[in-house]
Parts: sequence; structure tokens; C-alpha cells
Amino acid sequence: MADKPITVSNPLELIAATKSYGRPGPQKTRQFDSGATRDQDTTKFDYEGFFSPLTMRARAEYMHKHRKQSDGAMRDSDNWQKGMPLSVYIKSFWRHFMDLWFILRGYPMIAGQATDQSPPDLMEALCGAAFNIDGMIHEEMKKRLGIAESTK
Repeated sequence: MADKPITVSNPLELIAATKSYGRPGPQKTRQFDSGATRDQDTTKFDYEGFFSPLTMRARAEYMHKHRKQSDGAMRDSDNWQKGMPLSVYIKSFWRHFMDLWFILRGYPMIAGQATDQSPPDLMEALCGAAFNIDGMIHEEMKKRLGIAESTK
């Protein structure tokens, strides 16, 4: 028997509707002391547990700091979500990774020499690498969800 086609108006609904991301099988109910009931949460994504507000704050600070472009204009905070080629993300990732590696190996004075910017500190290198990983994940998710063809 073929699966019914999924019709959604919001791309995020597609994630919830697909078998690979949805909840499998029937859910058991839990009851609280107050009498309130709720489905078990063992098969639901635990965003609050998976992510740290400290890392999200650090990454937001990094992203905000880098909104200013070389011409002085401020880009929109979600500008990167419009899409960039994976080759751009991986090249930038490697520059940040090399900075991170130099810093962790005790050579912070070498970090940042691949660009005309001042040497980054550890947090700058970590957030820069994380941003590029996020960008590549974003492009791959768009591709998998059929939202837009991933740029190469």
C-alpha cells in the first residue's frame, strides 16, 4: 500500500509529517500529581536538553558581531539562510578550524593569518567553525526536504 501524499503549507510541517522525523507508534499517557495528562515524551525531540542556552548565546553574539559588512551595511540576521554554495562554507570552515587548531596547540599568534583580520580567540574560532557547519546542515536539510536544491 502506497503512503498518502503529504500536503503542507509550512515546510516545518513536512518534518513532523515524515516517517523519518515523526513519532513512531502509539504513545502512552503519563499523569501528573495535578491530574493533568500528557503523552510520554520519550520519542519527542528534547530541544531544551539537546541545546545549551550558553552556546546559543555565544553563537548569537558571534553572528551579531559579523552582521556588519565591509561596506558598513548591516546584513539581515537570517541572510545566510538564503543559501550559499557548500564550497563557500567548507573553505570558511577550514580557515576557522585551522585557527582553532593553532589556538589549541599553543600557537594563537598564528591564528587568523589566513585573513587580514586580527587573530581570533578561542570562542571566535569555535563559533566561526560552528556557523559553517550549521550552514552546510541547513543546505542539506533544504535538499532533503525538497525546499530548494542545495547549492554545491
